[in-house]
Amino acid sequence: MIAFPPELVVLDIAGTTIDEGLQVYRVLEETVTAHGGTPSAADIARWHGSAKHEALRALLTPSGGTPLDDEALAPIVADFRARLVAAYAARPPQPLPGVPEALAELRAAGIKVALNTGFDRDIVDSLLAALGWAGDAVADTVVCGSDVPTGRPAPFMIFTAMERLGVTDVRRVLVAGDTPRDLEAGTRSGAAFVVGVLSGASDAAELGGHRHTHLLPSVAALPALLGLRGAETSAA
Repeated sequence: MIAFPPELVVLDIAGTTIDEGLQVYRVLEETVTAHGGTPSAADIARWHGSAKHEALRALLTPSGGTPLDDEALAPIVADFRARLVAAYAARPPQPLPGVPEALAELRAAGIKVALNTGFDRDIVDSLLAALGWAGDAVADTVVCGSDVPTGRPAPFMIFTAMERLGVTDVRRVLVAGDTPRDLEAGTRSGAAFVVGVLSGASDAAELGGHRHTHLLPSVAALPALLGLRGAETSAA
């Protein structure tokens, strides 16, 4: 059990708080292929948890070639967004089991909750609205990859959440996510608690190879980890 509760919990979205069936990575591969790329499964996996516009730029840049400029990238990003919206319409994402209740428990205990994601703002807004998570329904703020200069593993989304919510001490911040980039961003931010969850893209072996303070089956286990209820958790 953590000795004191954090002031702020920063959580990834896809695979961490919602189940979207890993469709984002299928759509990422489809989009890259449609625009002339030939990504392998390993290529796609390296961009788990990233800002998607950054992933598209990198995956469509030939080895040793010049990266696409913003003008050339814009229609590709728009195509990715359209494909992802269609995929989500066909198979709507759902909250992961126990997660809405866990977030409510954290906020009831006075802990601020921020969501952060590699998705751009327009995708996030429509996704959260469809879940009934718009506004402050389940979180105090939402930070997107398009809100910061550089996405994960840079820690800027975490710092932006802290700034928005008036949290000044990273020793009172807990970061959780389902990919190595989530853990790397948490570590680079200096957050006291960097938690890997096994509900999404990565398994325990993959997450365990990156610096972390805890591995949990799901965000649903956070209230117990923080002593808000008496369920069992696993720490690593």
